[in-house]
Amino acid sequence: MNIDELIKESEKELVDVYKNIDEQEYLNSTKVLNAFWNNNVSEACFNSTTGYGYNDLGRDTIEKIFAEILGAEDALVRNQFISGSHALNVCFFAILRPNDTLLSISGTPYDTLHEVIGIKKNPSSLKSFGIKYDEIDLLNDDFDYKRIEKYLLKNKVKVIEIQRSKGYSTRKSITLNKIEKVVKFIKNIDKNIIIMVDNCYCEFVENKTPLEVGCDIIVGSLIKNLGASIAPNGAYIAGKKKLVELAAERLTLPGEGKEVGPSLGINKSILQGIYFAPSVVASSLKVAILTSKVLEKLGYDVEPKYYDKRADIVQNITFRDPEKLIRYCQGIQAGSPVDSFAIPQPWDMPGYDDKVIMASGSFTQGSSIEISCDGPLREPYIAYQQGSVSYSYGKLALKKALEFLQEEK
Repeated sequence: MNIDELIKESEKELVDVYKNIDEQEYLNSTKVLNAFWNNNVSEACFNSTTGYGYNDLGRDTIEKIFAEILGAEDALVRNQFISGSHALNVCFFAILRPNDTLLSISGTPYDTLHEVIGIKKNPSSLKSFGIKYDEIDLLNDDFDYKRIEKYLLKNKVKVIEIQRSKGYSTRKSITLNKIEKVVKFIKNIDKNIIIMVDNCYCEFVENKTPLEVGCDIIVGSLIKNLGASIAPNGAYIAGKKKLVELAAERLTLPGEGKEVGPSLGINKSILQGIYFAPSVVASSLKVAILTSKVLEKLGYDVEPKYYDKRADIVQNITFRDPEKLIRYCQGIQAGSPVDSFAIPQPWDMPGYDDKVIMASGSFTQGSSIEISCDGPLREPYIAYQQGSVSYSYGKLALKKALEFLQEEK
């Protein structure tokens, strides 16, 4: 197999697909730039606060920008969030009270939320505070409307949670068309149910956001799409003002909420991140599509296919062989800019039930918007690849991964 020829041949076949992504990037860039103009971003916004963080112009401007871009009444965008999972945790504890019910309608959530919810025993979980949890699996990669209706007619539900991206499952990620349809369905049954969406990996992939199709609150990480590899940490919560206020008072303290929280010099990075995000997400999508096309030609099962409508930046490759999964991830690591000499090995990663192989030779630890690839060591041995700050860098990493697969003995 000549890897260069395979990639070039695939690129020629993807010209029209790439053109659609370029058009999407332009629309998202327009949305971002309008938000910068409308909120009067100035050099003063780059200034830092310490201590309590009172009157932080940059922080407050950032939250107005995120709210406008995401179609929200309000937003909480903070470096005090350690991760997207942390922001989800804050959101759950902000909205839910003892004896309330949380219902997931997209199956079992991502592994790092199991101890948060109480799926896996933990004395600090929602369950330990008397919050009930239940879940309904997807049906043929769509919502199970009959089971949802039956459940809601028999049970009082406070919050419905939807995880758009697939996590370490084999299901498809959830498009906004499906979100919009199920939101209307749920609100017709009970308009007071709060619909919360884990929007990680999905920002700027489609024309709208979950808030613009009827959801109440969304959560995402800044070391994924909207940080564009520039924001060094943080996350956001956006949506209905009263819900964002509750989240702010859970992150800080009641009575102070969004008024406190020092930016500690991060404002410029967050602003640059959201500014470059449309371009970086477009590059990530192109790399994912190229990966899908090339690996399918080599005989591997891939999801999504190169021609599929995408909801996020994640590309699945099913190897059905642990050694192939390991070699591919090691190749992605070797094609990365940082720690390219390191050889990833499966390990017992905190929050996961299986050993995980993870390649992330990134400038920011755990940054999924930079080229990365990981997967649990369990059948059918799927690699979950995401990100790339530029198309060329992603293509080079893919080439290196293919070389590692080719060298496998």
